[in-house]
Amino acid sequence: MSPTEGIDTSFQAISRPTRRAKSGPFHLGKRLRELRRDRGMTLEDAGRSTGLAASTLSKIENDQMSPTFDVVQKLASGFDIDITDLFSVDAETHANGRRSVTLAGQGRPMETPVYAHRLVASEIKNKKILPFVTTIKARSLDDFNIWSKHSGEEFVHVLSGEICFHTEHYEPAYLGAGDSIYIDSNMQHACYTTSEEDAVVLWVNTG
Repeated sequence: MSPTEGIDTSFQAISRPTRRAKSGPFHLGKRLRELRRDRGMTLEDAGRSTGLAASTLSKIENDQMSPTFDVVQKLASGFDIDITDLFSVDAETHANGRRSVTLAGQGRPMETPVYAHRLVASEIKNKKILPFVTTIKARSLDDFNIWSKHSGEEFVHVLSGEICFHTEHYEPAYLGAGDSIYIDSNMQHACYTTSEEDAVVLWVNTG
């Protein structure tokens, strides 16, 4: 008897996931405007709901401002939606056994002046964690108008390059490839690259 006789070998037909073409540019401003108008809300209404100034919302809608993760959290909370709904109009809602494969270079972009995030597994809603692959563009604390601070916890693992991670209450942590840090996100925090090239990290926030 051959080693595979009597054994279901149908799994052998499953190959490596096909690399799909990258999706076109995603415009958070357009998505935010659609969400607001679908609810019949003015900018002032949305401002009261999200705790953000109407002028701030207008800048985001017109792609004049790149929101930080803190602001994205406020938008999702104010519109009573999952964060991934801000980045996808067809995210999967119901599933008993979920799985998501994100190939290299893919994921939903979320650009800020200091970070270039790519939200991975973006089609799955209501996740307990929000994983990003992030390029750290900032070069010093002077690049930050305000440090980040929001609810939840987060974990950062350096994939390449070197970073300096600042948190209130603690001395700065200097981290290289393979190093990681875990923090309570309600502490103010900021991270910048200390290597010649932009650092790349795996950044995971609780949802």
